[in-house]
Amino acid sequence: MEVRVINKSDNDLPSYETIGSAGCDVRSTHGAIIGPGLSTLIKTGLYVEIPVGYEIQVRPRSGLAYKKQITVLNSPGTIDADYRGEIGVILINHGLAKVEIEKGERIGQLVLNKVEQIKWNPVLALADTTRGSGGFGSTGKQ
Repeated sequence: MEVRVINKSDNDLPSYETIGSAGCDVRSTHGAIIGPGLSTLIKTGLYVEIPVGYEIQVRPRSGLAYKKQITVLNSPGTIDADYRGEIGVILINHGLAKVEIEKGERIGQLVLNKVEQIKWNPVLALADTTRGSGGFGSTGKQ
């Protein structure tokens, strides 16, 4: 799927690291230090034109989470088809030490997804199921 993009950063466009990668890595335009328990918005310098009927999700990078305890705060973040501003990634530090994010560091993954909008159908009752209204762990520990 082709997505139009403006790149105002010094970084290359996001790329897929392997042929089977679902997400392409996006990089920071600037360095930052994130204290324990704190979050910050990291800019990417990217502006996109996503086709209607699609979204781009911003997801964490597993290596950043594992090595530095840094993840995407609103994971997954959604970039809507009609958004034309700069893509930013909200990172949070779940670790116990300050973490430095370097300029050009891979800070998240972008995944293109097809989406459908809901057409609500107001009714007075819903079909019964075995599960019913059970949620939040109601199906057991397995």
